[in-house]
Amino acid sequence: MDLVAVEELREDLDAFCAEVFASIPRKDSRAWGNCYLRGLMLDGRRKSIQPMAQRLPDGNMQALQQFVGQSPWEHTPVQRRVATMVSQAIDPDAWVIDDSGMPKAGTESVGAAHQWCGALGKQAVCQSAVSLHAVTDAASVPLDWRLYLPKEWAEADDERRAKTGVPEQVGHRHKWRLALDMVDEARSWGLADQVVVADAGYGQIHGFRRGLAERGLDYVVAVPGGLNAHPGGAVPEVPEQEAGTGRPPLPRYRTPARSLKDLALEQGRGALRRCVWRQGSRGSMRGRFLVMDVRLAGKSAREAALADAGGSRAWDGVLPAQTLIAQWPPYEDAPCFVPGSLEARNQRFVLL
Repeated sequence: MDLVAVEELREDLDAFCAEVFASIPRKDSRAWGNCYLRGLMLDGRRKSIQPMAQRLPDGNMQALQQFVGQSPWEHTPVQRRVATMVSQAIDPDAWVIDDSGMPKAGTESVGAAHQWCGALGKQAVCQSAVSLHAVTDAASVPLDWRLYLPKEWAEADDERRAKTGVPEQVGHRHKWRLALDMVDEARSWGLADQVVVADAGYGQIHGFRRGLAERGLDYVVAVPGGLNAHPGGAVPEVPEQEAGTGRPPLPRYRTPARSLKDLALEQGRGALRRCVWRQGSRGSMRGRFLVMDVRLAGKSAREAALADAGGSRAWDGVLPAQTLIAQWPPYEDAPCFVPGSLEARNQRFVLL
């Protein structure tokens, strides 16, 4: 937006800022918050303090710098108010977990390290942030962000921590745990629970899926085809115990777990259903899908099932069933996969 367009919205922006920044005690800080927001809205590639101050008729670089980096106002009430307002405005259908890479020229910025950068599509020096978005078919707005701190930034003797102002209590935390932290915070703000959606970087982690289930949240997440599972109808059996061999054996599935790819390929192309799920800018978006029940396997899934049952003596050996959606793109040899926690029978139309 140019300056004229921003000024035309000034009355609405002033009302918005008055509500969002109401928790900031100092009047001058609230005013600079208004100024900073207008700077973000203006055209211009760089959104750092100096170029924004130069574009604004009432811009003051020192005052804006102090508002952003030094003023002791509490950001959480502001963030909570923004999240509440945008959620009321769009009435979200889901919460989306995502992360973004911000390329950097060096490693002096907080959290900057050589890691995967989605913006560049390769390993590079960047910062990485995890985000929680409220989404509909037509809108996506961020509710919360967490800057990811790599392990090298968690070392107490790293001089960069003091130089950049990293609090002592902040250390390395896995991205999927940051995502669950944001979900917890959004719920603590009184936002209505939504179906959680995430890509395979999160979906492949059992702890993330289990964390959502423990919170009573439905989810639809992508997983790699190499993840192992049993068919939904598989039933474990208790092997016969030889006399005098000690503790009775645990129930087990008769056949080893297989990859999701193999289980889907076994169904064949004839089991696919053609579906149109929305209208895009170039017409209908459609695809071919397979829906089946599976029981995700592996050490983490087994340990969780044992814990839920109260120990090996009480566990019947059954791994929980989940609904798996496999989308099979044209001209591809194998499908991609999405497991969900929604009911397998009466909710399949929702998943598709």
